[in-house]
Amino acid sequence: MKGPGLFLAQFIGAEPPFDSLTGLAQWASGLGFKGLQIPTGDPAIFDLALAASSDSYCDDVKGLLSDHGLEITELSTHIQGQLVAVHPAYDTLYDGFAPAAKRGNPAARQAWAVESLMLAAQASRRLGLDAHATFSGSLAWPYLYPWPQRPAGLIEEAFDELASRWRPILDAFDAAGVDLCYEIHPGEDLFDGYTFEMFLDRVGGHQRAKILYDPSHFVLQQLDYLGFIDRYHERIGMFHVKDAEFVPSASQGVYSGYAPWVERAGRFRSTGDGQVDFKAVFSRLAQYGFDGWAVLEWECALKHPMDGAAEGARFIADHIIRVTDRAFDDFAAAGTDAAANRRLLGLSS
Repeated sequence: MKGPGLFLAQFIGAEPPFDSLTGLAQWASGLGFKGLQIPTGDPAIFDLALAASSDSYCDDVKGLLSDHGLEITELSTHIQGQLVAVHPAYDTLYDGFAPAAKRGNPAARQAWAVESLMLAAQASRRLGLDAHATFSGSLAWPYLYPWPQRPAGLIEEAFDELASRWRPILDAFDAAGVDLCYEIHPGEDLFDGYTFEMFLDRVGGHQRAKILYDPSHFVLQQLDYLGFIDRYHERIGMFHVKDAEFVPSASQGVYSGYAPWVERAGRFRSTGDGQVDFKAVFSRLAQYGFDGWAVLEWECALKHPMDGAAEGARFIADHIIRVTDRAFDDFAAAGTDAAANRRLLGLSS
């Protein structure tokens, strides 16, 4: 496993050093990060269209980061991926994610999102990356709770359509040699293992359909986040290190979304301050040979982001396990051979 990495989305801002990739790189390097996961929605930070077509631009970006002891972990199209599939109930809210010229026109907004994903496949290839982070978007989310009773076939139709929209994108990433890792996240149609399996079945088990594993979202759903690794480790291509806590009360449980973040039964916490057993998470990923980046995604209802970033870099560095290349009891090996083994089993004399 590599790290620590940092997802930049929560730290990009209007003031230096957070208003340029150079400033962000210098700041992150000073905290001890070794890699940056770069959002692709702001050309002032990273020009996705140029990266998709220009080796020299990609070389310049890699060189800029290298000057600060950093490399790109992955690119991210969370925002654009969300817009691949939007239920009309969210049109107004998600319009703000799209360029001004595409707002108020769902078809144009979706076409822009798909084009962005296609560009991201090419940009990832030019940068020498093998994985990419995104969201699936959602058509079925408004019908999550089955009341009023859902009409037969409604969810299946939504997933059929979702798969049809993503299949050409997955094929483009396959041609580029890059895995497409969907963050399993409430608000997306892919929000747990069951929904990921529904999607995977509809894209024919596509080899590039992978998972961005973030245990914080599973804590808030009360899902077995360690068992999830056991079940889906072959599909886990990316790892966000983010913490959360779930403290139900007489007035709130998992459906506590109307309360402000600081008052919710389930809320995100800075890494190490929540309930995720990260020793077990890192151990389980190491057990299955995960060799991607451990990337901090900072979100917290209480702690200042600058403190969360500084602590997160140290936290990840302290939790990465260098996997042993030999058994701990090799010193006691008896040095037997196949013939001796047969004798020990009473199969030969």
